[in-house]
Amino acid sequence: MKKISMVINADDRLGHISPEIYGHFSEHLGRCIYNGIYVGENSPIPNTDGIRNDIIEALRNIKAPVFRWPGGCFAEEYHWQDGIGEKSLRRKIVNTNWGGVTEDNSFGTHEFMRFCELVGCKPYINGNVGSGSVRELSEWIEYMTSDAESPLTEQRKKNGRAEPWKLEYLGIGNENWGCGGNMRPEYYADVYKRYQTFCRNYSGNRLYRIACGSSSADYNWTEVMMKNLDSNNVDAIDLHYYTMPVWPEMESATDFDDELYYKTIAAANFSDELITRHSEIMNRYDPEKKIGLVIGEWGCWHKVEEGTNPGFLYQQNTMRDAIVDAIELNVFNRHSDRVVMANLAQAVNVLQSIILTEGDKMIKTPTYHVFDLFKTHQNNEAVYCYTQNENMSEGKNAPMISVSASVNEKSMTVTAANCSLTEEAAVECSIFGFKASSVSCRILTNEAHSYNDFDCPDRVSITGHTAVIKDNVLKLNIPPCAVVECVVD
Repeated sequence: MKKISMVINADDRLGHISPEIYGHFSEHLGRCIYNGIYVGENSPIPNTDGIRNDIIEALRNIKAPVFRWPGGCFAEEYHWQDGIGEKSLRRKIVNTNWGGVTEDNSFGTHEFMRFCELVGCKPYINGNVGSGSVRELSEWIEYMTSDAESPLTEQRKKNGRAEPWKLEYLGIGNENWGCGGNMRPEYYADVYKRYQTFCRNYSGNRLYRIACGSSSADYNWTEVMMKNLDSNNVDAIDLHYYTMPVWPEMESATDFDDELYYKTIAAANFSDELITRHSEIMNRYDPEKKIGLVIGEWGCWHKVEEGTNPGFLYQQNTMRDAIVDAIELNVFNRHSDRVVMANLAQAVNVLQSIILTEGDKMIKTPTYHVFDLFKTHQNNEAVYCYTQNENMSEGKNAPMISVSASVNEKSMTVTAANCSLTEEAAVECSIFGFKASSVSCRILTNEAHSYNDFDCPDRVSITGHTAVIKDNVLKLNIPPCAVVECVVD
């Protein structure tokens, strides 16, 4: 057993933890939308307006705050007019990015906004810059948000929505350095400014404009964006980073050795360096932090499950992924002065999904349960936390304990992951600036390769855990490969 000393200073505030940091991503990719979130009104699977009831309930339980749609790479080939009106008359399309399958566009703007209403989350629309037009995006915004008399608002009313929707988050392009047009940052910056000019605020709606940011460690892209944009024309830029310990060959989601496990942990921890360095660039141009950083796509990317369409990116989800999830969310919390949103890729049946479905069956993955453990951080103030840590793997950035802490007027939330495969952690945490009298604790733990499947959906699940607080010192033992939530009152 390793003794771990920790200090939390509630007087040292790091930033406000926006609920949107716990956001999600639902691309038209594989079975994320069709046969995932959306089964259609005539499905025998219980649904509301075609959207699965069990998924709605699961997302409401973790207080899912925002969903990004329709992509991803798919967004840069999506034309919104194809997805409105009578469903039988909608134009079919071939999803050339993901599997080459034909989609009937039965899930479009109205269906997505209804999904957000049912879940109780904010919609984040990603506009088509790569193959679309300024007019197309401008008219989509008017169609969704305007209550003025116009052909577009009349069209919306005819399609069944009398009142305009509230749309806060608008992405202007996706991965325009790659699938969104293979653009240079200088070129994209000019394109962005042209597009955003015509993204109007209608009827009291205020758009939060998100520019395409960099892929991983492309710091030059961030530099160019910050040189050419300012808070008058952009509200945030995004950053995409996937935890891929092996590339390009990829590796199994469930079959890995200890070395690969720790390599994955190191890759997850690299997000802290990435955000730090991108933030440093942003700080030079925007010291008042008026421009937010959105982690628009993140999560583990493993090899697809054997026998599945390689273009569907369907993979299992183990305790290893849960540990990665906890590391990343802790990183985002600690950087909440700049990070305003993050969107896990992706919600259902793709990559590091929180939910998997098979016909009428649905399971919650270990990653889902981490979001459940972390949900009490939403809208809290992140506070300083120091951990006397040790590296578990020589030459790799793999600290034993990952942690973040936050406070509100009534309580403190501490989330910690023991990333070790073998060592139990005896944590002793001194708390300053907050009077602690009681503590409740929950835990997610199992062997690293463990996962939930349709035969055993609760193999990995949250249970109660023991922690004590005395004289403002929190003490608990964390078993190997475990994530804990402690709420201190």
